[in-house]
Amino acid sequence: MTLSRTTTSELLRRHGLAPRRSLGQNFVVEPETVRRIARLAHITSDDRVIEVGAGLGALTLALADTGAQITAVEVDDGLFPVLRENVARHANVRCLHADALRIDWSDLLADAPHWVLVANLPYNVGTPLVLDLLDDVPRITRMLVMVQKEVAERLCATVGDDAYGAPSVKVAYWATARIVGDVPAAVFLPQPRVASALLEIRRRDEPLFTDVDPQGLFDLVRAGFATRRKMLRSALKQHVLPDDFTIADIDPTARAEDLDVAQWARLYRTVAARKTAR
Repeated sequence: MTLSRTTTSELLRRHGLAPRRSLGQNFVVEPETVRRIARLAHITSDDRVIEVGAGLGALTLALADTGAQITAVEVDDGLFPVLRENVARHANVRCLHADALRIDWSDLLADAPHWVLVANLPYNVGTPLVLDLLDDVPRITRMLVMVQKEVAERLCATVGDDAYGAPSVKVAYWATARIVGDVPAAVFLPQPRVASALLEIRRRDEPLFTDVDPQGLFDLVRAGFATRRKMLRSALKQHVLPDDFTIADIDPTARAEDLDVAQWARLYRTVAARKTAR
């Protein structure tokens, strides 16, 4: 059982609630869509699942039907009591009233070594949340998230794609990512003006490169993409010397979008080695 458009509208009316644009709230009101998300996440009864932005519980209910242990996180003061009421009959669901961007993840996930994030992420937190979890929360080993299609494309883009940028490099360093489905606007209440997509992210057993400092690497990448239309010799002039490009075998007239994650790592190693040798 999950929530239809009629049920969702009635719940909102009865509790005097409305979707909040400030929180990027768009509720899924098509039962088959949430069931599809649960299927694509490959959830089994052995999994521990964290859901962010649980809303009224439409996806929560579909996930609960898999038999997995679900932790549903919702920040909205008005929605949280309704969520808790809607999932009360499911002993495998616990609800947490919290802001996902401020959670103590190490404490929340302490009772299991591996977790799966499955979520219809609010549009305003999708990218920062995914990237923060990749950086700081290794217990989350898989993600299946519904985000704006342009966000999904950015996170899984590779060199040569229009959407390729600093977030793409970070995701590639930590994980593999691919779009596994599109989601039409008609399944949401209210209907968004942008398309949505389902993005699967699988964390690597270890980062793509273990001999670089991730923070230093990503600082360099962000500096390069901050002025992405400039050549690297100009965009990175505060960080990289002309000889560094030569040693790293990187064309200084290239732009940030021309370098894949391996080339960024090579350039960072060269810069770091020079600084260490001082």
